[in-house]
Amino acid sequence: MRLFSILLALLVLSGTAYGANLVELQQIALSKREVIDRFKANREISKQNETIARSGYYPSLDASYTLNRLHKSNLLEEKENSVAFGALTWNLFSGLRDKYNLKSAVLLKSADTYRLKGIRQDIMRNVSLRYLSIFNRQAELQVAEDFNATLLNTYSDAQNRFNVGIIKKNDLLKFKVDLDNAFIILKQAQADLAKSINLLQREIDEDIKFEELTFTEFDQLPMLKEYQLYETEMLKNRSEILVLQDLAEAAEAQIKVEYARYAPSLDLTGSYRKYDDDFINGSGDMDLEEVRGQLALSINLFDGFEKSSRVSRAKLEARAIRHDLAEIKNDLTTRLRNLFLDYEVSSENAEVARESIVQAEENLRVTRLSYKEGIATETDYLDAITNLSRARSNYVSAKSEVFANYFDITRAVEGF
Repeated sequence: MRLFSILLALLVLSGTAYGANLVELQQIALSKREVIDRFKANREISKQNETIARSGYYPSLDASYTLNRLHKSNLLEEKENSVAFGALTWNLFSGLRDKYNLKSAVLLKSADTYRLKGIRQDIMRNVSLRYLSIFNRQAELQVAEDFNATLLNTYSDAQNRFNVGIIKKNDLLKFKVDLDNAFIILKQAQADLAKSINLLQREIDEDIKFEELTFTEFDQLPMLKEYQLYETEMLKNRSEILVLQDLAEAAEAQIKVEYARYAPSLDLTGSYRKYDDDFINGSGDMDLEEVRGQLALSINLFDGFEKSSRVSRAKLEARAIRHDLAEIKNDLTTRLRNLFLDYEVSSENAEVARESIVQAEENLRVTRLSYKEGIATETDYLDAITNLSRARSNYVSAKSEVFANYFDITRAVEGF
């Protein structure tokens, strides 16, 4: 087909000169988009939260130096005195609260990692669709240019026929109306191509020219495997599912954290305390030192039903996440099934549209000969030109729809 032979030649020339393909565009976007850095920051925050949760396993070391000045001395304390104090405290048991706090933090960090993976997949999908849109708009522009050029030649021929009296004025005007409409379509196609390039530039956050794009990915229609393989892969790898699974496990860990409030707390403390009757400890006439080891067992007997409410809230949060997980699995499965249906239909449409171009070209050839012999009318001739343009446009749309569905399916299974 002449249209796609011209397109292929143009694309090969541009690919030879510059060679910017889809994978390169995706990598540019991943390296420059601010949203990636935002999700990386979220992951770093979750790492810090994990460190905070792990701190419960370590002892706490505290030191203080206190200066006291009283109105007057008494039996227990001099008017001016100081106290140096240091204590090492270690929680030995708190109902395994530290264990489950740490487990929850680790799972939340994992969820942020999956979120980052998901946003990367979204960006690569969006770049793919923007890239495809440029290919589609350029093909539509070529169709519009061919349609306009054909009508321009036809109108020129009609003027010559009108000048020698072969056709009437109203027949000439029919050609002029269609020519004007083709010109409008051509201008809109040019604007649509420019806009699609702007959208790709926004998606990759970098300026790029049409001549830098290769479009070699669209030489052949993509092929898919069996649906069941994709569904299994999606349920296994989809970021949104993995995030909710981690959040559900983290919520279960938080239930155990809240239950730990019912358990007693056992703390071991070693402290050193030095009292001196001077602001500068160690310079006075009297100093007292105390080294103390302390093992404290404490338990809360009543807190206004706070513990039970915290446990109930944690259980409800875990249950809500499980419901969200079930819903998103059903939603994603349904969407994937529909994407496969769209892919099958668009693939069939592309094949039908390809054959329609051949038929429309032959119809135009025969109609042109008939029109020159005076057998076919101007309306028949214009209809044949329009049918060929429509057939070419249908093929472009169907082919683009195949790739759009393919990119959506690839995103659905985290395949980029």
